[in-house]
Amino acid sequence: MLIPRLCSQKIKVALQRQAAVALLGARQVGKTTLALQYAKNLDHQYLDLENPEDRQSLEHPLFYLRQFEDKLVVLDEIHRVPELFSVLRVLIDEGRRKGLGTGRFLILGSASAELLKQS
Repeated sequence: MLIPRLCSQKIKVALQRQAAVALLGARQVGKTTLALQYAKNLDHQYLDLENPEDRQSLEHPLFYLRQFEDKLVVLDEIHRVPELFSVLRVLIDEGRRKGLGTGRFLILGSASAELLKQS
């Protein structure tokens, strides 16, 4: 059983240490609900990569995501766009050079072997 208060605290601690944190799990277990509950009081940008409009926003992912370097970006269903992992690496490296070391990306996806290899 998911205890949101405890899980939110774990996300917070992880994002204070890392630039990107992944929530992986089976479909329909509450990853999106948990992520949105965590982000609701933060300045954030949410993208559902199953939504064609959100995927369209990422036609030029470096350009688009650079707009949000001062916000938490929540990328839901990231396994739908695996090429984003290399883009995130570039953005995280750029951010570290600017002093933006932690708390930048919360990525959600099904815990498939393919996703784990990409991340």
